[in-house]
Amino acid sequence: MLAINCMPDHAHLVGFKPSVLISDFVKQVKVESNEFIKSKKWGKGNFNWQEGYGVFSYGHSQIDRVCKYVLNQEQHHKKITFRDEYLDFLNKFEIPYEERYLFEWIE
Repeated sequence: MLAINCMPDHAHLVGFKPSVLISDFVKQVKVESNEFIKSKKWGKGNFNWQEGYGVFSYGHSQIDRVCKYVLNQEQHHKKITFRDEYLDFLNKFEIPYEERYLFEWIE
């Protein structure tokens, strides 16, 4: 793993070998972190991950830039919300989506 950073509403991970199936990795992270959080009794109520996830790929030459971006999330999201940035990524990468299916906001 080259960089990891977790915000209250999302997490960033950088550094996968081509042999790693991202869907298997995400499933493992969700299962193990869910069990860990529940065992520590952190937060009020039940902790659960949302069903989906997003993955965006960048070239090897951009690794330093992406790692700096990931490690600077707290400051970065003072300028743009995660939701707005995610929608920007979907548009930038020309990924079709229906906005009503993207986020579950829990108050």
